[in-house]
Amino acid sequence: MLFEDLNIIEPILKALKKEGYTRPTPIQERSIPVLIKGNDLEGCAQTGTGKTAAFAIPILQLLYGKQGVEKEPGHIKALVLAPTRELAIQIGESFTSYGKYTGLRNTVIYGGVTQKSQTDALRAGVDILIATPGRLLDLMQQKYISLQNIKFFVLDEADRMLDMGMERDVKRIIAKLPKNRQTMLFSATMPREMSKLIESILIKPVRVEVTPVSSTIDAIKQSVYMVEKRKKKALLIHLLKDKTIESVLVFSRTKHGANRITEELIKAGIEAQAIHGNKSQNARQLALSNFKEKKIRVLVATDIAARGIDIEELSHVINYDLPEVPETYVHRIGRTGRAGAAGVAISFCDEEERAYLKTIEKTISKSVPVIKEQPYHMGNPSIVVSTSGVMKDKDVNKKIHEKKAHQNSYFRKDKKKS
Repeated sequence: MLFEDLNIIEPILKALKKEGYTRPTPIQERSIPVLIKGNDLEGCAQTGTGKTAAFAIPILQLLYGKQGVEKEPGHIKALVLAPTRELAIQIGESFTSYGKYTGLRNTVIYGGVTQKSQTDALRAGVDILIATPGRLLDLMQQKYISLQNIKFFVLDEADRMLDMGMERDVKRIIAKLPKNRQTMLFSATMPREMSKLIESILIKPVRVEVTPVSSTIDAIKQSVYMVEKRKKKALLIHLLKDKTIESVLVFSRTKHGANRITEELIKAGIEAQAIHGNKSQNARQLALSNFKEKKIRVLVATDIAARGIDIEELSHVINYDLPEVPETYVHRIGRTGRAGAAGVAISFCDEEERAYLKTIEKTISKSVPVIKEQPYHMGNPSIVVSTSGVMKDKDVNKKIHEKKAHQNSYFRKDKKKS
C-alpha cells in the first residue's frame, strides 16, 4: 500500500514525497483512515513504528479542510501532550515537515528554558500546540494559553507519563478541554492503570495494535559480547574502528559513566558527545542536533535523557551497560530499526550482568547470540556474582522493582522541569 491509497490530500502527499516517504508503516496504514473519519483511537505501538505520522497526518488534513470554514486566527485547535522535551521537539519537527504546504502553524513548549520565545510564538498564533504537561499548565495559569477551541487532542507515550508521575497534571489539562473533541491515545504498553484513563477520555475508540508488547522488532540484529567490566571501553573503541558503523547511540547506566565513556572515545579520536540529566537543555539539543547532522558519530546517553529520542537512519545501538529493567532493553534497541528499517543492537555483558541478560532473554522470549570472535571475550563464567555473593533470580527481581521505584521517584521530582 502507498500513502496515495489512504485518501491523503495533495499538500500533505507532496510533503511526504519530499521527505522520501512512499509506503505507510502498519500503524500508519491502520490509524490514518480511522482518524480521518473522526473516530477516537487507542493505539498500542512500540517506539520506531512511525506513530507520530499516524496522528500528525490526519490532524493536518482535518484542520486544513476546515481552514476555509473556520477562520480562528491565533486559536489553538490541536494539542499534543508528550512526556519529555526531546520527544515534544521531534513531534513538532514532524508536524512542520508534513504540514509545510498546508499553511498550518505549530509550536512546541517545554520547561528547562526561558518562556519568552514560546510566549512570543503563542501571541503570533498557532494552530497546533505540542507541549510537556508542566510548562503547559504554567502558561495556562499565566493566561497565555486557552484550550477552549481544541478539536483534536493527542496523548503520546501515555505509559511513560504514568511512569513519570504525570497522571495528576494530565488530568488537570484534560479537565480544561472541550468535551466535543477527537481524542487519540498512543502507548507502547498498556498497564492496568491505563484502562481507567482510556475509559475517561476516549469515546467508543477504535483500538489499533501493532508489534506485540515487550517483543523486539524483527528487523533488529541483536548480539551480546561477554566482556570484563574493566575492558568494556577497549571493546567499544575496538568495535568503532569499523567505519561501516556510521551512527551509534551508546547507553550508559549513569551520568558519570556517560561522561567517562565520551572522554575515552574523544581520546581515541572518535567524535562523541554525551547527553544526560546534568546537561542543560541547550547542551542536550546541541548534542542531539550534531548527531542527527552527522557532525559526531557517537552519542552517549542515559535512559532518562534518551526518552523520546527519534533519530532516522540510526545504524547501531550499543548497550555499554545492560539495563536492570528488561523492558528498558526493548525501548533502547528500538531506537534503531526505525519504521521497519534494518538495525543492529549490541550489548556488553560483564560477570555481574549475566542475571540481567537472563531476564532480558526471558522477556523477549529469545536468546541473544553471543559473539565469541572478539579480542576481549570473557569466556564462560560459571556463576553469576555480585559484591555480596551469588545473584539469584529473586535478587534480580528485587533489584528490578527497586530500580522502577527509583525511576518513578526521580520522575515525580523532575516532572515540573518539563
